[in-house]
Amino acid sequence: MAMSNVEVRGLTQRFGRTEVLHGLDLELGAGVFGLLGPNGAGKTTLLRTLATILRPSDGSLRLLGYDPSDHGEKRALRRRLGYLPQSLGYYPNFTVFEFVEYFALLKEMPSREVRPAVVRAIERVGLEDRARSKLRTLSGGMLRRVGIAQAVVNEPDLLLLDEPTAGLDPEQRVGFRQLLREIGADGTVVVSTHLVEDVGAACTEVALMDKGRMVFRGTPEDLVVQGQGHDVGDSPLERGYTSVLAGARA
Repeated sequence: MAMSNVEVRGLTQRFGRTEVLHGLDLELGAGVFGLLGPNGAGKTTLLRTLATILRPSDGSLRLLGYDPSDHGEKRALRRRLGYLPQSLGYYPNFTVFEFVEYFALLKEMPSREVRPAVVRAIERVGLEDRARSKLRTLSGGMLRRVGIAQAVVNEPDLLLLDEPTAGLDPEQRVGFRQLLREIGADGTVVVSTHLVEDVGAACTEVALMDKGRMVFRGTPEDLVVQGQGHDVGDSPLERGYTSVLAGARA
């Protein structure tokens, strides 16, 4: 049986009196896992928890075999983790190279590996000609690609991406999907997105969240089946998404 890189049991997250995640169970091995759902569904909270930024209010996590509630194990886990938040803060006077290098150092990569890893990460997002450009000179789409580069610089075994294709043009999104498939061949990639077509093109599995619960999990093809006979949506995947969401709220 293949090893699970992500094991979530009874995960609950509360902020004050508001319960944002309600007892989620999730087990993931290698592959690209798409997370769909409307605003407020709990996708970002789930990713922030998997990225070890938030501690669970209840429930347990085991990520890449580590227990993130243990300080030493969490530190070891973070060396093998890549994370792109929805909004990535940056230093405007850093160059692209300096910014990605900074994250490589934060991830405690061996010093001899840092430079070649940074060069490769920048190449993978197609920004090699802008490596010496200051971040303040870049477009929003370029900044998003820099964010993806810092997330993959350590060749992570667990890659978490929150709305990664925001601001990317169609050609860049095609290249990005290929990158996801490369990483998902051996590692686990979790992608939260509003763009249903990205899920269909890159993901081996998809889940649909609504109001802190997982209301569907299956392959993109399974989601298409859910939409048969449903006439809302521009594509078979979107019709499946709309149909499942409507059923969950009925």
